[in-house]
Amino acid sequence: MTKRGSLRPTLFMTVVAHILLIVLALAVGLGLSEAVVAQQTPQPARQRLAQDNWLTRILQPSAQPSAQAQTQAQPQAQGGAAREWSGQSGGSRHPLMTADAIRAAAVDFGNCLAGIAPLAERRGVSREAFEQLTAGLTPDLSIMDLLDAQPEFNKSPWDYLDILVSDERIARGRELLAQDGAVFAAVERAYGVDRHILAAIWGVESNYGTKGGDRSVLRSTATLACVGRRDFFREEFLAALEIAARGDVKADRLIGSWAGAFGPTQFMPSTFKRFAVDFDHDGRRDVVDSVADVMASTANNLKTDGWVPGESWGYEVVLPAGFDYLLADRSKQMTVGQWQALGIKRIGDKPFPRASEKAFLLLPAGARGPAFLMLQNFRVIMKYNPAEAYALAIGHLADRLRGGGPFAQVWPREERALSMSERFEMQQLLAQRGYDIGEPDGLLGPRTRIAIRNFQAATGQIPDGFASMLVLDRLRQP
Repeated sequence: MTKRGSLRPTLFMTVVAHILLIVLALAVGLGLSEAVVAQQTPQPARQRLAQDNWLTRILQPSAQPSAQAQTQAQPQAQGGAAREWSGQSGGSRHPLMTADAIRAAAVDFGNCLAGIAPLAERRGVSREAFEQLTAGLTPDLSIMDLLDAQPEFNKSPWDYLDILVSDERIARGRELLAQDGAVFAAVERAYGVDRHILAAIWGVESNYGTKGGDRSVLRSTATLACVGRRDFFREEFLAALEIAARGDVKADRLIGSWAGAFGPTQFMPSTFKRFAVDFDHDGRRDVVDSVADVMASTANNLKTDGWVPGESWGYEVVLPAGFDYLLADRSKQMTVGQWQALGIKRIGDKPFPRASEKAFLLLPAGARGPAFLMLQNFRVIMKYNPAEAYALAIGHLADRLRGGGPFAQVWPREERALSMSERFEMQQLLAQRGYDIGEPDGLLGPRTRIAIRNFQAATGQIPDGFASMLVLDRLRQP
C-alpha cells in the first residue's frame, strides 16, 4: 500500500489505507520520457516474473445470481478464496455501513454499475467492454468487515524489521538484482532511483511477487464503489476498468488486495494511471508481469514524489550524553552539519557524505533504541506508505541488499509494544490531563507523540515521545 503517493482520500480512508499497507507488509512473512533510450528487456525476465508471481489464478466468472443471493458475499465470483460477510454493521457507525444499508446496497448493485457505465464510457471504456468486464460481477461483502475493522497492531519496530528484513528476503533480493541487473541498471539511469530501494519495495510489498492478495481488483473496487461509504473508490473502479479495457493488464491478471492494490509493488488503479510506464516498449504498461515496467513505474512514482538521486535515505547515528530529546521530532529539520555540532556522530565514526543534507532525528524505540538521521528520501518512501516502520524496513533492506550489515545499536526487545486498547487508553489519559492529542483512535500520530514527550518532560522522564508501559503506568497514577 499503499496506495500511497497518489491517494488523497478522506481522513478515515487515509487511516484505513495506512493500516492496510502495514497488514499487507506483514502478510508476506507491501510516463517515461521519450528522451529515455529504448530498453532491451530480455524475454526471460518477463517469463520469470510471470512464473514467480503470486498472480497466477485465472478468474472464473460465475453466472449472475439472484437479488437475494447478492445480499450475501459471493466469494467464488470472479476469483478468490471462499469468504463470507459477518452480516454485522461496521464499527464506524456510518449510516451506509449498517447491516441493513449494506444489504440494500448489495441488492442495488446492478443499478449502481449501470449508473457508472456512462462515466466509464466518457473515459474511453466502450459499452461493450464495460459489459464484458462487469458480466457476472457480484459484490464481495466480506470486504465490509475489513473496511471498518480496527486491527490489533501490537508489533514493535524491531518485530517489523525481523519479518520484513529476513535473511531469506535479503538472499532472494540479491538473486533478483543479479538476475535482472540490466533492467535495474536501465531504470536507475532513467529515473535516478537507487535500484536497491526498488528491489526492497518489491520485497516488502509482495515478497518479490509471491504474495500480495488474491481478490479480483475489478470486483473489490466495484464493491467499494457501490456498497458502504464508497468515498473515493468510484475513481478506483473507473481506473481499473480503464486499465483492463486498454489492455495494459488483462482482467484475469488484475488480482490484489481487498482495497484494490495489485502487482508486485502494489499499485492502486488510480496510482497506476499517474505513474505506470511502458519501459519495455511492448505497447502495454504491465505492472504485473513485466519486471521492467514494474520497476520503472515504481521508480517513476518515487521520482515524482521528490526522490533525490545519489542521496541515502538516512544514517544510523549515536547521540551524545545529555542530548536534548525534544529535538527528536519530524518537524525539527536541520542540516547534517548542524546535527554534528550538537554532538551527533555516525555509527563507527564514518563521515557523513554531505554536511548540507537536511535531516530530522527519528527514535523508533525511544532513547533506549537506535537513532537515525532521516533525509528527504525517507520522506519520499513515506509517501509510498506513510508508516515509519515501513519506510525504515525499506531503507534497511536496501542497505542489506547492497551488502551492508544489520543496525549496530540494539533494540529494547524486552519492551512490550502497547496493544490497541492500551494506546487508546493512553490517549484518553493524556487528553484528560489537558494534552492535545486530537480524537483518541489508538493510532499514535505526531500529536500524540508530542503530548507524550511533553508529559515525560513534565514528570522527569526522558522526553523521547516513545509510548511505553512506563508512560502508561505514570499516566494511570492520580
